Amino acid sequence: MKKLFLPLMALFLTSATAVPAHNPKVLVRSEAGDITIEVFLDQAPTTAANFLRYVDAGLYDGTTFFRTVTMNNQPRNKVKIEVIQGGQVAEGREFPPVAHETTQKTSLKHSDAVVSMARSNPGTATSSFFICIHDQPELDFGGRRNPDGQGFAAFGKVLSGMDVVRKIQRLPAKGQQLDPPVKIISVRRIGP
Repeated sequence: MKKLFLPLMALFLTSATAVPAHNPKVLVRSEAGDITIEVFLDQAPTTAANFLRYVDAGLYDGTTFFRTVTMNNQPRNKVKIEVIQGGQVAEGREFPPVAHETTQKTSLKHSDAVVSMARSNPGTATSSFFICIHDQPELDFGGRRNPDGQGFAAFGKVLSGMDVVRKIQRLPAKGQQLDPPVKIISVRRIGP
């Protein structure tokens, strides 16, 4: 009996002290409606932490969704994608860029509703993020959308509000620039 009791007691103590990990959830309130995002701090810790520091500092408040990419407004691109982009913080208010966290490293994929950081070169991502509309495998590591083949750093997924994302994508635009842009009222954590 004593031999059985000790392993059971150890198991109980381990499970009693273990705290389940939860990814934070964020509410993006925009003029077009609300979008709830789960931030994958567990899978993409560098990129997710970068996004959350902008959220926690209130720096996304008053920014905009400014870009829409549709199948019809990228005539020079051989590899076409569908996304909306927003959250560009004013120059001088941005945090330093973060290291590029590829989808090869995180195992995340740019599927429908995935949220990712915009960048030019690897290691240049700051505040601007985009939301995928439909699956976008060409944005993953090894994809052909960016000539360097490094893809983009996915870090979250829309839990509710894809109807708002699709509505924003269909709004009037000059080229890929929304005209007018859609104001982001606030971005706040709403869960653990």
